[in-house]
Amino acid sequence: MDLNGTPFAAEVQRLCETVARADAVVPVGARTHWEVGGVPAPGVEVSAPRGIVAYDPAELTVTVGAGTSVQDLTATLRAAGQECALDPRDERATVGGVLATGLSGPRRLRYGPLRERLLEVRFVSAQGRLVKGGGPTVKNVTGYDIPRLIVGSLGTLGVLVQVVLRCQPVAPAARWYVARERAEETSTRLFRPSTVAFDGQTTWVLLEGEPADLVEQADRARLEPADDPPPLPDAAHRGRISVRPGEVPGLTVELDRDGVQTLGELGVGTVHVASADEDGLRRARRRAAEHGGWLLREAGAPGLDGFGTELPNLALMRRIKAAFDPSGKLAPGRLPLGDPQTLTVQSTSKTGSSS
Repeated sequence: MDLNGTPFAAEVQRLCETVARADAVVPVGARTHWEVGGVPAPGVEVSAPRGIVAYDPAELTVTVGAGTSVQDLTATLRAAGQECALDPRDERATVGGVLATGLSGPRRLRYGPLRERLLEVRFVSAQGRLVKGGGPTVKNVTGYDIPRLIVGSLGTLGVLVQVVLRCQPVAPAARWYVARERAEETSTRLFRPSTVAFDGQTTWVLLEGEPADLVEQADRARLEPADDPPPLPDAAHRGRISVRPGEVPGLTVELDRDGVQTLGELGVGTVHVASADEDGLRRARRRAAEHGGWLLREAGAPGLDGFGTELPNLALMRRIKAAFDPSGKLAPGRLPLGDPQTLTVQSTSKTGSSS
């Protein structure tokens, strides 16, 4: 796979050579997600190309360098009345950085998880080869679903270079509201809300669509217009809790009583938390465990392990890592997968006996 004839050809060639020679490689974007999971160990820092490669509004797809900022991508799409619902906390984030961390935005309830935005991916492997997965249309896609595998891998499987994203028309109207009733009751009165958020005391709703539909839904659900959206918890120490959707209201109330800043996404199973002190995040992690979930550290809390628990499907993740990067050179330290030597042994044990 190559990018001959594209603006990135020479840049990608140099990137492939750098990755092939290096003992440890750390993909770097805008560093807005730098602390998510584990802070990477030292290594050769590499960055992806930036810029719009191709955009076809009629096909609702856009091809961009993974180093392109979400802010720049949004500006290009908005000019044609479209958007791509990446929705990072900070618009300076790069497209590749958002995809690599796999943190879906607050409109996931309506538009689905982040991985559904990605159609095709091109990345540099640990061996320095350019690899392509997926395709711009469903009929062109065969084999393993590499794009979904890359989302959330934190740069441990490859260095993202270029992606094809799914776009959508911008809704004619969008409005935030505050509900008068309990969060659970409000949700039953709504049709495809973009967000239903709860901070332990107040329920917030984001509606998108035709203006008349928004008015009708707001009346039926007894919503009052809000001047501003709910603020995401923001402090020196931040994390994101994942639990079953039904646990969100109760967990959010408990965290609020514990003095932890919180905002839960109803129907999704995500609870954003923040605290001025590290102990607040520790309390949030314990609460998450009590509700059958876990907390991923997003920022701060240097004494708090990134995940705090053995990763789900750890054995499978180690096998995947061994297949893609047996020496463990890509983004070392981002995921607690074990010693690189262990990965190498796993990889050779599966392939060596057949030779």
